[in-house]
Amino acid sequence: MPANSRFTRVPLFWVLYPCLSIFVVLAAGQSRQQAADKSAPSPSAASLESSKYVGAETCKSCHEDVYNAWEKTPHWKTTLDQKGGPSHQGCEGCHGPGADHVAGGGDKTKIYTFKDGSRQQTSARCLSCHGESHEQSHFAESGHSSSDVGCLDCHSPHHAKEEQHLLVQSQPQLCYGCHTAAKADFAKPFHHRVNEGLVQCNDCHNPHGTATLRQVRALPSGDAVCYKCHVDKQGPFVYEHVPVKTEGCGSCHTPHGSTNPRLLKVSLVNMLCLQCHTFSTQLTAGGPIGPGHNQSAKYQACTMCHTQIHGSNFSAVFFK
Repeated sequence: MPANSRFTRVPLFWVLYPCLSIFVVLAAGQSRQQAADKSAPSPSAASLESSKYVGAETCKSCHEDVYNAWEKTPHWKTTLDQKGGPSHQGCEGCHGPGADHVAGGGDKTKIYTFKDGSRQQTSARCLSCHGESHEQSHFAESGHSSSDVGCLDCHSPHHAKEEQHLLVQSQPQLCYGCHTAAKADFAKPFHHRVNEGLVQCNDCHNPHGTATLRQVRALPSGDAVCYKCHVDKQGPFVYEHVPVKTEGCGSCHTPHGSTNPRLLKVSLVNMLCLQCHTFSTQLTAGGPIGPGHNQSAKYQACTMCHTQIHGSNFSAVFFK
């Protein structure tokens, strides 16, 4: 073998190596393209799927009165949806493809009609679009859902009486249809001004469900919903009144209405305070320290002296 044979093989390898690399890249690209072609629907299948949708204008030719009412609602903007395709546009975005319905001369069995479906089915259709939003994300765990209340019991996509949320009736009358106890509370002398229109039910409650009790827009650590209006009671304070943080506003107040001023649970303020601040009859019992004076008429209202009862930055006994 010649002495320079090793040097003649090396250049030949570097000539063949780029060609081999190009061949490998082309082969990998071709395999990926074949896999993509198999997973993607064929043009004929895509065109067949799109042919099942006839468009909202076709629906209007028979359901003009319904279309004219629906056209004034926020749902009409789905007709402008270019990303979702015909399955997310117009009437067929909710009722499904209408080609078979039209070909059948208006056969209702060929299209989804909400009045013939169960509450679970209709709510599932609504939540297919609305279920990801913050307001409706807990609907499956809500009290309304567990009580078999569906979306169409409160909302009407076509004939709503309240434009913003498509409600079948304006608040609070819509809520009063089921929550009769709350209706009675709001008729009491001292109440949150819901009937007057200054406060609405959904200002405090999320009808679509929350992670807290009674669907209140609050945090487990406290009544955050109350602090939206009663900011001065929120704190933080140097000296906290323990029930405010542990039990919340409901430990002393009724949220809807009361026969007592300031929505208190008890008519006499001192009786309310003494539910916690009383001397123990048993030496082993704990609890808050009782008052250092008697409860004669002079001291009937504890808050005459303990004015900052929700919390104070200066006094451990909430004098100021």
